[in-house]
Amino acid sequence: MKNLVSIITPCYNSAEFIEETIQSVLNQTYENWEWLVTDDLSQDNTVEIIRKYNDPRIKLLVLEKNGGAGNARNKSLERAQGRYIAFLDSDDYWYPEYLETMTDYMQEHKAELVYCNYSRCNEQLEPILKDFLAEKTVTFSNLLKTCRLAPVSTMYDTKRAGKFMFPVKSKREDHVMWLNLLKVIPEGIPVKKTMAKYRMRENSVSRNKKNIIKDQYLVYKDFMGFSTVKSLYYTANWALNGFLKYSKIFN
Repeated sequence: MKNLVSIITPCYNSAEFIEETIQSVLNQTYENWEWLVTDDLSQDNTVEIIRKYNDPRIKLLVLEKNGGAGNARNKSLERAQGRYIAFLDSDDYWYPEYLETMTDYMQEHKAELVYCNYSRCNEQLEPILKDFLAEKTVTFSNLLKTCRLAPVSTMYDTKRAGKFMFPVKSKREDHVMWLNLLKVIPEGIPVKKTMAKYRMRENSVSRNKKNIIKDQYLVYKDFMGFSTVKSLYYTANWALNGFLKYSKIFN
């Protein structure tokens, strides 16, 4: 039997998009997965929508107190039983071959961390920027300057590294987690195929770069333990690369 994949999803007020996300998981050609969805005390009917699906592989936990996306992901990770960890936010989308292609690639190449291309779309899942391309091997060193890894397009093997939790006191929790992971796993390998869609919502934190420069600085200063000068250096690099990342207009 193929190794179990644990899919980690936090959700909060996701009723508008969650059914498309659910269908993208149910349509996967790789079927040995568990989906650990943690609802962060939604105020809409997100939970009711998820509960309509009777697939036993979908394991829903509803929190009694809102604690943020990092905390919700951690609650899912605590329950995860799979060898491979995959992430899918509640408004994103996978092509049917995503899990199969990613796990096959990891096994064939003995890779411990892989990431793929993904489409950058509007709320209707229509492309609005050129696809983000998985072109480079990712290391701790080059990830300091720009975050090439996105939850929707990244998977890792827990066999050696174990499970890595997200910091709950950072708005840049993804980047901190990837950096910590790459202290243990030497590199992330690109899978040069577009297999996911990232929904770029207007109110997304990741779209408001000016508002999170301080949070990015704290990634280096507080979580990596860098000096002030070193933290400012990497923050400047991150800001420049972030601008370039989101300036590739779709034609």
